[in-house]
Amino acid sequence: MIPVSDRAASIQYAIRDVVVPAMALEAEGHEIIKLNIGDPIAYPGLATPPHMVEAYKDSLSRGESGYSPSYGLAKLREAIAKDESSKGWNCAVDDVYVCHGVTEALQIIFAAILEEGTKVLAPGPHYPPYMAYPQMYGAQTIEYGLKSDEGWAIDFEDIECKMDDDVRLLVIINPNNPTGNVAGKIEINKLLAIAEKWPNCVIVADEIYDGLDFSGNHVSVSSLSKSTPVISLNGVSKVYYAPGWRIGYMALHDPLKVMVDLRDGIERLLRSRLCASTPAQMGYLAGLESNRSWMESHKSKVKSRRQLCLDRIEGIEGLEVEAPGGAFYMFVRLTDINWAVDDKAFVLKLLEEEHVLLVHGSGFSTQKGAGHFRLVYLADEATLNIAFDRIDKFLVRHRSAKE
Repeated sequence: MIPVSDRAASIQYAIRDVVVPAMALEAEGHEIIKLNIGDPIAYPGLATPPHMVEAYKDSLSRGESGYSPSYGLAKLREAIAKDESSKGWNCAVDDVYVCHGVTEALQIIFAAILEEGTKVLAPGPHYPPYMAYPQMYGAQTIEYGLKSDEGWAIDFEDIECKMDDDVRLLVIINPNNPTGNVAGKIEINKLLAIAEKWPNCVIVADEIYDGLDFSGNHVSVSSLSKSTPVISLNGVSKVYYAPGWRIGYMALHDPLKVMVDLRDGIERLLRSRLCASTPAQMGYLAGLESNRSWMESHKSKVKSRRQLCLDRIEGIEGLEVEAPGGAFYMFVRLTDINWAVDDKAFVLKLLEEEHVLLVHGSGFSTQKGAGHFRLVYLADEATLNIAFDRIDKFLVRHRSAKE
């Protein structure tokens, strides 16, 4: 038996791991209501806009299937820099690096910054790659708390007590995945004030859901930073509804010019992996340069489905939720005593009996996510109602069995 590396064997990705038992049920002929993956294309009425698709196709028709520059197409970098600058900071073309989605951007950042004994401070609960990838470089991810009874607001005291000279990256996901919390100007300024005390620390601002803010409070982290280095992450997946294109970017905000060596390392890594998809970059370019009025229709549908879920959860005994301010997730608390202590068992049993697929909260943090599940609320209203009917029936049935 050929051995597997410890780094590969230890990786967990709850969002996709729960798909394995769902696939087995599908193979038996069962239809599964999938509310687990944040892929807007999987749900009705949220298609990639036609002008972006046409731009992608036109690029292919012109034979643009070769390698493109390692840092991204020049005109796409220009469009991204313009878009980032519109958020309140001076983003230059050379500050932008195009990647295979935000996930690859993270891998590049981790490889360029982290070493044995260094740390990443990330919110808990968190998007799984923030926990999985740093260990590959000998680093450790430390979770800072989000206040589950205060709309999942950032616990700044917890961050303060966990910061030290070994923390190289302080992560904010805004709007947050999986909780939907949106940090506003006051919160971000508090985060920057903490980071300013630690000269080895860079803030990673994952803002992939910035166009899905229902609170009106979202603001670019880079726009508020006058001294702390910030790496902003964004891309085509969520707000432009094209996750399968795998185009994202990092934009470096370096007000005091302390990331010169780091920038060189990032560029070396980007060159070594060649380039991102050329025609997909052209599709994203069309999205950035064209009229974005179509986004309001998509956002309206997402907001309507969000409200339906809030209303349904309020009427189901055994569930509670803090209303999310952005993104398209709800992190639902299990108050039913049968399941509050084992959220993974709840998710797997619900899948087995009712064929509704969610993600267990402990998959986003063993401690800080326990007793919850994440729900993607992008399905159409009829499907969401069926799912909640089944969840309610499941909870009632198991309560009755215990009595």
